[in-house]
Amino acid sequence: MPELPEVEVVRAGLEPAVTGARVLGVEVLDERALTRHSGGGEDFERRLAGRTLIAAVRRGKFLWLPLDDDDAVVGHLGMSGQLLLREPGAPRERHERVRIELAHPVHGELAVVFADQRTFGSLAIDVLVPTGDGAAGGAGSSAASVPTQVAHIARDPVDPAFDEARFRTALGRKHVQVKRVLLDQTVISGIGNIYADEALWAARIHPETFADALPSRAVNRMLAEVRAVLERALAEGGTSFDAQYVNVNGQAGYFARSLQAYGRTGQPCPRCGTPLVRVSFTNRSSHFCPRCQRRR
Repeated sequence: MPELPEVEVVRAGLEPAVTGARVLGVEVLDERALTRHSGGGEDFERRLAGRTLIAAVRRGKFLWLPLDDDDAVVGHLGMSGQLLLREPGAPRERHERVRIELAHPVHGELAVVFADQRTFGSLAIDVLVPTGDGAAGGAGSSAASVPTQVAHIARDPVDPAFDEARFRTALGRKHVQVKRVLLDQTVISGIGNIYADEALWAARIHPETFADALPSRAVNRMLAEVRAVLERALAEGGTSFDAQYVNVNGQAGYFARSLQAYGRTGQPCPRCGTPLVRVSFTNRSSHFCPRCQRRR
């Protein structure tokens, strides 16, 4: 599933194309793409047509396009969702579900296409509500608002408004594996299996160490490595293992070439040479070095 870097790459690509653009028309080809929308395809098309998009905003793995009132188009990419920019009248994408035709005051006409092979992603029109802390809702906008569907999602560790003290308090109260906390989007958002494994490897922390057993120095190290791995992934366009993880132009990211632990089962640890291992973890897998990341 796309994590913070992959979704941020999409948001940044959409931003100049959609900001200030007016919706000329909407075509819903598959209503399975609207599972989070309160109405059906006709309702989505009617409510969006003629509206103006204000920005492209992201919190964690969610992104949204605020409209010219208190609504926003909320998008979640799921496992294989893509938001692509295309020329007007461009041929259908293979797994195209929704097409939004736009007129931009500078770039002219273009289309935003939502394609999704596995149909786990979604689009919806949702109401914007004030943020609980009064800070900007997410990356890409200074507005202190967030869609109701995203309001329960915690801030991510590269958000300037991320409350580190609050995160530390939550961590100290959880007698569960630290990796489980990193994956909990209500505690800290944007981190999935890939970047949790990478950050824990870099911080020399075993993924099954209990969160409340981590000393302050280990927490400091972990937060620093979480931010570092996310920033490196952003610089390289995210991680692409297959054709599903692409930017708005259909281009893949390159961070997969820089992975130190994830997906490298049996290969030598880049730090000590011990073969990396893979174990089952809550319907996923954890990849780590049994020597560098000893369990407390």
